[in-house]
Amino acid sequence: MTQPSLNPPKAGAHAPKVVLLPDALFFTRAISMAPAATPAEAATQAELGLEALSPFSPAQLYHGFFWVPGAERALVFAAYRRRFTREQVEAWSGAELVLPAFAALLGGDASPATTLLVTSADGLTAIHWDKGAVPAAVLFRPLPPEVTDEERTRVRDELLRAAGGSREVIELGAPPEAEAALGSEDEFVFRAESRVSRLPAVLAATMDVRDKAELAALRRARARDVMLWRGFLGCAAAIGLIVLGWAAMYGAGFWQKVRETKVAAQQPVVDQIMTQQSLATHINELSSKRLLPLEMISLVSGTIRPVSIQFLRATTDGLYTLKVDAQTTSPAEVSTFRSALSDLPACEKVEVRDQRTRDNLMTFTLVITFHPEALKPATAS
Repeated sequence: MTQPSLNPPKAGAHAPKVVLLPDALFFTRAISMAPAATPAEAATQAELGLEALSPFSPAQLYHGFFWVPGAERALVFAAYRRRFTREQVEAWSGAELVLPAFAALLGGDASPATTLLVTSADGLTAIHWDKGAVPAAVLFRPLPPEVTDEERTRVRDELLRAAGGSREVIELGAPPEAEAALGSEDEFVFRAESRVSRLPAVLAATMDVRDKAELAALRRARARDVMLWRGFLGCAAAIGLIVLGWAAMYGAGFWQKVRETKVAAQQPVVDQIMTQQSLATHINELSSKRLLPLEMISLVSGTIRPVSIQFLRATTDGLYTLKVDAQTTSPAEVSTFRSALSDLPACEKVEVRDQRTRDNLMTFTLVITFHPEALKPATAS
């Protein structure tokens, strides 16, 4: 098994961990597929086709297949598990994708009757497309380390004859390497010299040759890790918002405290202004308005006062309030008299205070507040 070195990260991205296995370890076959097959049906057909072709059961093989929706065939590839040591298999741990080196080049554009020749440390691989996106054949021939030019040319020509008619031959002097998929996390990108191959993640999943049960468990674990990571990011974002809100509240509290300090510092001045304003208003009332106690008593006396209610004393409280101390031997008539006063247009409010009863005699105080515009100075007749 060989694992090519990965290209350095570009623009902040990094190449995925991909293990590319030697082509020499795999046999390949093109099998017919129903063009209208679903991905699940294609996977079943590929495994049945592999089981019919191989002397070993799929459980004894590391296998995968390449198929695009609508294609009339699929390319299956497999290797006997015992050809890999335990150390080699353990080296796949943590890899995002494990597949033969030639399979990494199946995502590139190829016109009909095109053969791609790829040189690797083990030999020469030919990938031939007669039509469509799925190759018709993948062939491998080993080459010794010290191969001569004549021997290389002979093997090359043999591969081209075995592949069939080729109108275009593309020769690559090095196997593919994985590189970062800029702007997308849903595909794998491989480059061999000037040729670029892009494999969508959904398609690459069917090409992964690892044990299918272990692969399914690995994908479930990765899906769980993604979910946990997103949950962690959501929690971190929520904590960030809480911290931001706390900072905003702290800033608002600090601003409010500064504001309250300014208000407290200005309060004596405001109190002094309010006192002066109140005094000026009082002086203005005293200078422009005068107390009209007789007019107040006249308005009250103009009401039908029950005979049992006697006025004892009348005083004023401000310009518009009259206090009348009274007594009666019929307490029930106090409420009637109060209602009659409240109905007067001149009265704003009527209250009964300090009600006391002794020896069938009730004393109380009427507090009558008049509307300012209702009090007019009496004119001489």
